Amino acid sequence: MKSLTRLDANFSTSPQIDLEDLPDIKAAGFKSIICNRPDSEDGGIHPDHNLLEETAKKLGLEFAYLPVVPGQINDTNVATFKTVIANLPGPTMGYCRLGIRSKILYERSR
Repeated sequence: MKSLTRLDANFSTSPQIDLEDLPDIKAAGFKSIICNRPDSEDGGIHPDHNLLEETAKKLGLEFAYLPVVPGQINDTNVATFKTVIANLPGPTMGYCRLGIRSKILYERSR
């Protein structure tokens, strides 16, 4: 599993995850994952969120896709994030390319 930044007992962030990380995420006690990275970012060389979501759900993890363009987080993104995280079982792990967008979204939603 990639290195995590724990923001509080209910939310941590991570850089981009891969399929191989999902069992470790589950074993670490997370119940949900939020993807904040658009599938098309960087030419789509990272795993598509649909594949990650399908595999995560097979492991019993909830998964939400809320793509945000780097440097363009707005109030609508924050409000949507707040709604999504309120409806997911915690603890939750958010990821994007480096984990920064997920961190900003979480902090602004508080």
